[in-house]
Amino acid sequence: MYSRRLKSLLASSRKSVLLLGPRQVGKSTLMRALHPTLEINLAHEATYLEFARNPLELESRLDALPAPKESDALRTIFIDEIQRSPSLLNTVQSLLDRPQHGLRFLLTGSSARKLRRGEANLLPGRLHAYRMGPLTSAEMGYDVPTTTALMHGTLPGVLAEESVRDREKTLRSYAAIYLREEVQAENLTRSLEGFARFLTVIGEWAGAHLDLAKIATAAQVSRMSAGRWLDVLEDTLLIHRVDAFAKSATRRLVQHPKAYFFDVGVLNGLLGNFVASPDRIGRLFEHLVYTQLVHSAAAFDEDVRVSAFRTEHGAEVDFIVERGSDLFAIEVKASRTVAPSDLGGLARFVDYYGKPHRRMVWYLGKEPKRLGDVDVLPWQQGLKAIGW
Repeated sequence: MYSRRLKSLLASSRKSVLLLGPRQVGKSTLMRALHPTLEINLAHEATYLEFARNPLELESRLDALPAPKESDALRTIFIDEIQRSPSLLNTVQSLLDRPQHGLRFLLTGSSARKLRRGEANLLPGRLHAYRMGPLTSAEMGYDVPTTTALMHGTLPGVLAEESVRDREKTLRSYAAIYLREEVQAENLTRSLEGFARFLTVIGEWAGAHLDLAKIATAAQVSRMSAGRWLDVLEDTLLIHRVDAFAKSATRRLVQHPKAYFFDVGVLNGLLGNFVASPDRIGRLFEHLVYTQLVHSAAAFDEDVRVSAFRTEHGAEVDFIVERGSDLFAIEVKASRTVAPSDLGGLARFVDYYGKPHRRMVWYLGKEPKRLGDVDVLPWQQGLKAIGW
């Protein structure tokens, strides 16, 4: 069992919480570890229907709770999958607005789209919002087995399965479950077959600069549908869009963004290929580093911007990480050696950016090195070096 970094942060606060993240990242497990007074699971169909039928169901359940033993104690209410009933947030606000309410709500959700679609009241000022992803290197003691992560990702439930066959079956089923529950149940598209083709094509394009026209053609769907479905994948937290780095909001070096799935294992499950073969390992390693960057920032509750750098002549730096006044230019190399010839993109970024920043190469080797003013680090040491 791994300890999640957010646990101590949430345990030390009295503020109500909205925790967003994809399914199976461990949100419910984390909330239960905070020992809530009452748990309401809206993923359970009978419970969901009870709340849908009775607008006063929450108050009724709260009235049945015993009074806290200490006068200043909070009764903690855990509501799982709150996006299934966005209007319930209005009731939560009403309860929190009562003087000396003595309540703390722990809310989880796996779809920002559903909350927006339901015109949800996200209780500004009344709760703190957090994001949660799969396990990070810090949460695993900076000892992630790289080969395992490239094959099966870092979802806690997947890593808990000892059998490789079970891990891969679970990951293959993830996309199928998503199609059934998120697409069919929510009527997101009339063409489930078209969406299934689109999802596979997006998996094949993951980590590359997206060209929606080509993606739509390959999936045999309209470009409008492809754009809408890309938004759906982003809103349901399955993919992250990475824009081009720009010194100003009005300038872009590359018009097409990149997109990364939230977990390497889920991507492999979607594509039905868990082998980090020579033709795939570069893309998979880049995916792993990206997911660790964004999920580590979320675990440390830090706001960051991750973008990609590419000139019109093709010079690239995989990730530009902006955190407050700090900027890190990170090149990812899926090899055990790094040569000066691998630093061309970082040099072009110096010319373009023109301000102090830290340049790094994260690689599969075991020894930290330095080439000129560039730090060459094993990827997990790289995360540790920037404070994650």
